[in-house]
Parts: sequence; C-alpha cells; structure tokens
Amino acid sequence: MDKDAFDSDLSISYSLQVRSYFAILNIEKMTEENRELGLITGGSLTEGLQMKLSPDRSIEEVKAGKFVVVFGLYHKFFSLITDVKLDASSTNVLINPPSREDETLRQVLSGTSTYSTVELRPMLMIKHDDNEPKPVKTIPPHFALVSEAAEGDVSLVFGTEDKGGRFYNIGSPLDMDIPVCMNLDRFVERSNGIFGKSGTGKTFLTRLMLAGIIKYGKAVNLIFDMHNEYGWDSQKEEAGFFVKGLKELFPEKVSIFSLDPQSTKRRGAKPDVEVYISLDQIEIEDIALLQDELQLHTTAIESAYALYRKYEEGWLSELLSWKQEDLTDKAKELGAHQSSLSALYRKLVRLKNLPFIVDDNSRGEGTIKKIIEYLGRGINIVLEFGKRNNALSYLLVANIISRRIHDYYIEKTEGYFATRNPADRPRQLMITIEEAHKFLNPQAARQTIFGTIARELRKYSVTMMIVDQRPSGIDDEVISQIGTRITALLNDEKDIQSVLTGVSNTSGLRAILASLDTKQQALIIGHAVPMPVVVKTREYDDKFYKEIASLPESGKAKKYVEELYG
Repeated sequence: MDKDAFDSDLSISYSLQVRSYFAILNIEKMTEENRELGLITGGSLTEGLQMKLSPDRSIEEVKAGKFVVVFGLYHKFFSLITDVKLDASSTNVLINPPSREDETLRQVLSGTSTYSTVELRPMLMIKHDDNEPKPVKTIPPHFALVSEAAEGDVSLVFGTEDKGGRFYNIGSPLDMDIPVCMNLDRFVERSNGIFGKSGTGKTFLTRLMLAGIIKYGKAVNLIFDMHNEYGWDSQKEEAGFFVKGLKELFPEKVSIFSLDPQSTKRRGAKPDVEVYISLDQIEIEDIALLQDELQLHTTAIESAYALYRKYEEGWLSELLSWKQEDLTDKAKELGAHQSSLSALYRKLVRLKNLPFIVDDNSRGEGTIKKIIEYLGRGINIVLEFGKRNNALSYLLVANIISRRIHDYYIEKTEGYFATRNPADRPRQLMITIEEAHKFLNPQAARQTIFGTIARELRKYSVTMMIVDQRPSGIDDEVISQIGTRITALLNDEKDIQSVLTGVSNTSGLRAILASLDTKQQALIIGHAVPMPVVVKTREYDDKFYKEIASLPESGKAKKYVEELYG
C-alpha cells in the first residue's frame, strides 16, 4: 500500500477511535461555546504539549498567546498557545508540492499528509467536578481534545468584575469578547511593573490600572507625572484626540500638585497645591543619584560628606551661599580637595536656578505636610512637572518626596505595631514612577528610596508601580520582587529576559512577548492573575469613563456630566 494512502486511512481510523474514546471521557463537559481546535499528540510536563490542529481549522486562526482548554480524563487544563508549526507526514509532499491550480489535491493532502502542530503551555488544571484551579502537576493523555476557551472558563479562572472591585476588568483574551479580570486586592499588595517599548501604550495601561485602584479605594496613590499625562486630559498619538485624566474622572478623589503652576494653568486647569523643595531637604543620597545627570565625580560626593559633617542639614545652603573665590580657603577648612569642592559647587549651583527650589524651610516642609495630609485622607495625588520635566528635576523631586513619605510610613506602621489599633494603621500607598530605570539601575537601586521600597515589599504599606521602556536597565533584585508585570511589546532580548526574571518555563512566554501587536496588547503575569494571559486591553474611551467615573455630589453632578461627556 502507498505510504500516503496508509497515513490517510490511519488518520481516519484515529479520528473514529478518538471520538469514541472521548465520549467515554466525559467530553459532555464541553459546552457549545467550546469550539474544537485539535487533539493532543505529545508533550511533557516540563516542555509543554503538542496539539495537531483539526483539518477544518485554519492555522491562521491560531495565534501565540491564545487562551485554550485541554479536556483530560479527570481535569481541564487551562493553557496558552506558545508556538505554531507546519508539518508533513512525508517529505515527498514537500519536495513535490501541488501547484496553485490544483486546489483539489491541496484539500486532499490538508490534514492528512500535511498538517499543523501547535505548542501549548498548561498553566492551571481543575477537576471536572470542582471549581478550584490548581498548579499543573500532570498532563492530559494522548488525543485529549483541545478547544477554545468559553466565557465560563475565563470567568472561572480570572473571576468576574463586581461592585466591591476585587476583580477588575483589564481587557479580553485574544479573539474573544470576554472580560479578563485582575485581582486588585492582590495587585496593590506588592510593587508592580508596566513595561513596553516606546509607543505601545504604557501610559494608557498605567492610567487604566490607576483608575481601577482609585475607583475602588484599594490604595491611595502618589503619581510622579513627568509628562503631565495623568491628571488632566492629554492628547493621544492620533492628532486631535484627547483622553480624560484622573482628576476629571475622580474630581473629589484626586488632587493636582504642581512644580510648574503656570504650565498647569496654560493647559486650562488649576493646581490644588504648588510644590516647593527647600535646600535643607536635599540630602547627599539625592545628589549621589544625580551623579550621571550632573556629571559629578565620586570625589565631589566625598566633598559633600565633608560639608555635611560640619554643617549637617544646612550643608547645601552653606555651600551655595559661598562665592567662587572663597572655595580655596573653605576647602582647607574642611580638609577637602579644592578642585573637588569647586566641581561640586559649580554643578550644584544649577539647583538654585530651579524655580521650585527655595531657601525657606517652611515652604518645603509645608509641601511635605500637605502631601502627607492628603494621602492620610485618602486623596490621590498627581504631581505634575509642567515644563520642569527634565531628568534633573524629576530624579531630585521624586526621590526627596518619596524618602520623606516613606520615613513617615515607617513611623506610622511602627506605631500601629505597638498599639494593634486598626485606626492607627496607615493607608496602603502606591507610588507611581516613570523612567524607573533611572531610579532603579544596579547602582542607584542600592542608594535610593525606591530600591528600599522594592525590597521591603508591603512591610510598611508602601509599594510602587514602575513604568519603563527599558526593564533591562533595572536591577535584577528589584525586578525579582515585582509582584505583577503588565508587558506590552518588547523587541530587545535583554528587555524580554529582564521582564521574565524569576518566572519559570519562560521559553513560550518569550515568543509571546515578541509577537504582541504594537498597540493594545499586553502579557500579564504574576501575583494578581492566576496564570499568564495575553489580553487586548480595555478601551480608554467614553464607555470606560461612564463605567469608572466617580461623580461629584448631586448639586454639581449634572453640570459635571455635561462637561465630562461633552
């Protein structure tokens, strides 16, 4: 008998046997929504499963990251598609392929002599008579049936959005119009990351997550808004299209603090608080963080320590009060190197030219006190930088304020540990920073407050949401502490490797990350989801505004709604 004919007969025989076999294996558990994709033909627990695609399904329907279900004898296995491959039972078919005109032969060969193989990675398993997903510790048998996930499968694994906000709709699985929810309670428990190359929608993802956290009061947020994108409306990449900011969606839950009040006013808004930093609030660790930005040598930092030993908190005010010609005598007095002290002086004079830097200690302390007061009342803060959005201003201000806030939270938490009174427990705080690699690179992570926060996790009720397009620039120890990672498209292998630090069985996830669309797709892995999932992210549009917005009191509601929705 010809080998191809034998293969065809064998395939038909297998098909009949498999149908009978899975009738016995309770495949009535499948619903009408579970569209069959194919059958399991091989695999292992460590390397994943191989599925032969059904002849009546096109390989072009099958995409990396798609959510599917494998029906075993006792369990359903919730899985992700990680790879697709064309295969053939005989190399002769590939050596002498049918011509374009011979459509009949093509159809005869399809599914028998030529077929498609799909790689699957099981992520969770659940018994047929149970509703509790568990980690995968076994695999289904040969010829187990694979289907697309149905709405009930997605809800069972990821939960359903509710009024309490435990589960929050973040988007939908690929090629499905079903909500995928994230557990917000688990999300705010740990520091989190939003990653993706430039132009992939990191800001929209961040705004989406912040809106859910604010609406349901899961944490109070301090957002360092480097590019003025979170407070008031901002322009989408499509010219002429604007999206609502958090202040507009939650007018009574969000306040705008501004380093550049004039910029805020030019954009048609008014800041709630003007921000000032006094010279005595700037510590040497803040200057050390600015070494690259200011091009400071380590010897200049040593001179700063010499100043601190003599003048303590007033070291910077003292330095900037001197004249250039005084530096030689001052260096001898301090026992410092004259050229290093001069370099430190020249570089730090720039700080005095920043409009928000003041000599008056009370103005700087007043800003910190207002931030603490607002956060204590559950008011979320968006700190806008306006035109002061250069790296020098951003690094300096974010580090100073976060350090002071963190010190306050340590004191409050220790007080709560002493009294055990729930009223003394500080609110959960989440700090959002952009350009996170500048704060959390291997050198800076050991000397900035953000590295400390990342390592301490939720011990003192302070966590972070870090937003970055270069995760490979972030210290590996910090990355490993990140609870949930929401990752848009990344092309650089170092960035992909960094995002997957600490994640097991990453080979399939690497392929998924590299194949995401440039916009509105993300891979979510970690603490807030039971298994990795690729989603088409939720639209940030009028429908979302109406579902998420927190309306003001009734007296203002009508006017506000008219303004908000045009």
